[in-house]
Amino acid sequence: MAGHLRFESAAPGWVQGAIRIDSPNFDARPRVFAQSSAQSLPTAVELLVIHYISLPAGRFSGDAVQRLFTNQLAGDPDPQLRALADTRVSAHFFIRRRGELFQFVSTDNRAWHAGASKLFTREKCNDFSIGVELEGDSQQPFTRAQYRRLTQLSLLLCAHYPLQFVAGHSDIAPGRKEDPGPKFEWPRYLKTLGSTRLSRPF
Repeated sequence: MAGHLRFESAAPGWVQGAIRIDSPNFDARPRVFAQSSAQSLPTAVELLVIHYISLPAGRFSGDAVQRLFTNQLAGDPDPQLRALADTRVSAHFFIRRRGELFQFVSTDNRAWHAGASKLFTREKCNDFSIGVELEGDSQQPFTRAQYRRLTQLSLLLCAHYPLQFVAGHSDIAPGRKEDPGPKFEWPRYLKTLGSTRLSRPF
């Protein structure tokens, strides 16, 4: 697992230390008018969303997640994967069991990871969030390497964006999603964030 993470100086929103695989499943964040500057600015990034994923379900190997996020599942011999061939989705980041970090979308852009979602009364969480997928499911504990990498990434993102909240996908899409599930240790993770302003308001 590579060590230090930092943002690329020549590629806005891309993290040096992550394996870059460009996904087409993103667009620009919506812009809002700022009275203080009398101009429109991209929506502020205020939410970090944690997911889990394994493809096929329960399998922690292969490149199916990378192919899902880059629309390359058509014709796959596995019917479970083939059924996802028309799905257009991607998180910003994916953390594998050994802590390898992949990035698919610049954090300055809106990745299509949360779907129909709401934080308090604010809908469309993709507009103002960064999505991180952990390789896992609801049955297996996440690994020490994953927690280490997630903390490292979270601290970097907090230093770069005005993040205020961290939530599971299940928090912002209750009844529709369950990730990161019962095996994700929220107290363990939140304890590592130190004096950052990130809080889980659920």
